[in-house]
Amino acid sequence: MSDMSKTDSMAKPASAAGTAPPPKAGILGDVRLWAAIGLVALLIMPHYVYPVMIAKVLCFALFAAAFNLLLGFAGLLSFGHAAFFGMSAYVTGYCLQSLGLTAELGILAGTATGALLGLLMGLLAIRRQGIYFAMITLALSQMVYFVALQAPFTGGEDGLQGVPRRPLFGVVDMTSNMNVYYLTLAIFCLGLFIVYRTVHSPFGQVLKSIRENEPRAISLGYDADRYKLMAFVISAALAGLAGSTKVMIFQLASLTDIQWQMSGEVVLMAVLGGIGTMLGPIVGATIIITLQNELAQVGSVSTIVQGAVFVFCVLAFRRGIVGEISHWIARWRGRS
Repeated sequence: MSDMSKTDSMAKPASAAGTAPPPKAGILGDVRLWAAIGLVALLIMPHYVYPVMIAKVLCFALFAAAFNLLLGFAGLLSFGHAAFFGMSAYVTGYCLQSLGLTAELGILAGTATGALLGLLMGLLAIRRQGIYFAMITLALSQMVYFVALQAPFTGGEDGLQGVPRRPLFGVVDMTSNMNVYYLTLAIFCLGLFIVYRTVHSPFGQVLKSIRENEPRAISLGYDADRYKLMAFVISAALAGLAGSTKVMIFQLASLTDIQWQMSGEVVLMAVLGGIGTMLGPIVGATIIITLQNELAQVGSVSTIVQGAVFVFCVLAFRRGIVGEISHWIARWRGRS
């Protein structure tokens, strides 16, 4: 039996069992049209809004999209994504500051670190499911945190400060905030394209089938652990890419990037926007980062407001903001 026929045969019992799949991106219209509109808006926006602010949103949107690939389409809840984000930031910062590598080599080194760390953690974590998987990723992430706290190249509690923005390919000046923004935009688009192609490929269809009914996937001959490990590594690499980009934006890598709170923050972004949607993590990251920046002057009140927004959205939009909008549009189309 071919992979495509097996994938088709597995897609039917999931809906028959009453488990509704996540809303599809196409429910809001032509994906390519909306992508083109969004890209044009992002190209124009830094001329009217502080580019570093938008770059931060794009960086964390990529981080949330990487996490959503794992939870929304593979059904694996990870509380350890801060390890990939933070350690990649440290490696990129070290490469730029101490080794004097160019920007693209530093980012590649950070991304490779995230992928390698994801492979090592994934080999241990995928042996369990559900809450046990989440707790294993959290424990491994805390181990990475203490390594970062003690390792000489991370700067300990001080972190890596004043990381220089090395030229891109040795020729493009990265000291300009506008150039850093457009580099971040290019990385964001590349990462989002990788997520989209992964989800809408035969590999992605198998992932969804494993999420819906893993025993059936195994009975059809799929190596579920191998597929989950591949998804884990891809997600970790994209999280590492986001962490490396963050260093280019803020010229800083600190323990905040690798603490467990960062893992909780990316969970909040994905859930708020809509798990299992392409646009959801972007919306969630935009809301959370905007709230953090607007409420930065009031200190701890910012956390309280974030919690209140999260509770309200969970109660009012159980599918997330984008998920609920997609659901309403689908119902309206069905009635019409």
